[in-house]
Parts: sequence; C-alpha cells; structure tokens
Amino acid sequence: MEKVNLTDSIASITSTYAGEFAGDYISAALLSGKTLSDGAITVKPNVKYKEVVKKITSTNIVVDSTCDFTQTDNALTLTERILQPEEFQVNLQLCKSDFISDWEAAKMGYSAFDNLPPTFAEFLIGHVAAKVAEKTEQNIWGGVNATTGQFDGFTVLMAADADVNDAANGSETAFSSSNIVDLLGNVVDSIPSAVYGKDDLTIYVPTVALQAYVRALGGFGASGLGAAGTDNKGSQWFNMGNALAFEGIKIQHAPGMPTDHIVAGEASNLFFGTGLMSDHNEVKVIDMADIDGSKNVRVVMRFTAGVQYGIGSDLTLLTLA
Repeated sequence: MEKVNLTDSIASITSTYAGEFAGDYISAALLSGKTLSDGAITVKPNVKYKEVVKKITSTNIVVDSTCDFTQTDNALTLTERILQPEEFQVNLQLCKSDFISDWEAAKMGYSAFDNLPPTFAEFLIGHVAAKVAEKTEQNIWGGVNATTGQFDGFTVLMAADADVNDAANGSETAFSSSNIVDLLGNVVDSIPSAVYGKDDLTIYVPTVALQAYVRALGGFGASGLGAAGTDNKGSQWFNMGNALAFEGIKIQHAPGMPTDHIVAGEASNLFFGTGLMSDHNEVKVIDMADIDGSKNVRVVMRFTAGVQYGIGSDLTLLTLA
C-alpha cells in the first residue's frame, strides 16, 4: 500500500503506514538494537506463525567397509525446536508540545541524526522505534514470557535446558576487573570441542562484563595483565572502536543481557524471528486534535518477535552465583 496523508504540517498528522512502508518502520524498530544491528545472531524474517528449527546429531557414522549397503542404525538423530514469534503492540500517547521544538531543530539542520525526519509524524515514529529497539534488545537476552511485553530470552531458555553447557562461576556474584579474565576462561573451557574454532563462535557479554574486561586490559586486572595494560597505554588503550576478543574468540557487547550472565555460541545457532513484512504490520499516527481538542498524538504499532536456538549442547551459559 502507498503511504497516505503524509504532510509537513503538524496541524493534522493522522497517517497510516501499511504493507511495505509499515515493514520498513517495524524493521527499523526491531533491528536497531545492538545485537541485531551488528548481525550478532541470525535473523529469520517473515515467520508468519511458527518456524521449525531442525537440529541433527550424528554418532558412529563411519564403520568398516563391506560389499553391501548396511544401514547404520541410530547414527543420525533429527530433532527440532519451534521458533514462534509472539504478537506485541505499542499503544502510546504523546503530547505534540513536548516534541515540536526538537523536530523543528532537526529540520533546521542542528541535529546529529544521520537521517532527518521530513515530517513530524516520522519524527514521532523514530522516537517510538528507538524505544521498541531498546526493549527488543532486552527481551532477546533476558525477557520472561510471563511478563507483559516480553518473550523468553536466550538466558531464560538456556537456563531451563539441561543440554546447555554450564560454565563455572567461581562463586562470584558480580563481574569485576579482578575476576573477568578467569570467568571468561571458564566460559571458553566449557565450549564444546566441536564448536571451538568455528568462524562465527562468539562470546556475548552484558555491559558490566564488557566494562570489567576493558578495565582489566587497561592494566587494572589480575592474571598477569601488567600495570601498563594493552600496548602500554593504560586506560587510554580503548576507544570504543576496537574489536575485542578473548583468546581469539570474538567478544560481542549485548547491552540487553542481564548483568549476571555470559553466553557463548555460534551466531548461526541463535535465531531471532519476526514477521517484519507480513501483512498485519501497521503503524498509525493519530492526531487527537480533531477528536477531543487535545494536543495529543497516538502512535499504534503491531509486530511479532521471539528467539530460539538450534542445538543446546553447542551453547555455553555462565550464571553468577
């Protein structure tokens, strides 16, 4: 469908974005969180209802040769997990007066935004999209399905799965520059040999763990890092643009992860599912001025989101005591 009633005037900004345009806005809202925008896990779009994530394990598939074809019994085991995104909505009411000055400043060019919103309606959608992206990032890692507005995140799913490898926590209750190297070492020690060395193997850490690791590498940790830190630069070594790794394994900042977890696994084994472009996605911006005489604007969005992984035994979870 085409975009309708799009106008630069803020006197009447009632607009509906559906079909492709709705998908663009919903996609921006969901995929702008760091984990998804960095491509740190696998995104499965256009999941209308459910998608089967198949996993296969094999044992003893190589046997002694004979002249006949002899089926090797129980060599392959095919199981599956279900990725079922849940439906969510945004019903938000904003006052135009609180945003008009910011929008006008952006229009005049006094903004650091990469893409300036040409209409007030799109400015409001951008504000809401940022909040949705933040919430989605939190849900991906630590969401709890029983809580409204959330789906079960990876740490919740993994904690309930006996197949997932548990890394030793050393009875630590918080991440610090003194213990982070040892704890990351415990995570690596728990990574299965079949996964270790894979190109997309990643260690996902919350903000507090990332801060502790950066400080440790700056010379403020234990484990023989040295007082001068990385490249003898002390606390000046890190400029936020550095790609971090631990023993050759990529470190991925996952700001939505709970502060007491670290996860390790292949990006290709962690899935985020959403409808994105499915036809029920819709974004509405409704100006209430002609309805009740107020300065309020209502923003309505509908979307689906959920996560799942394929093979639990290929994943590692560290949970602090």
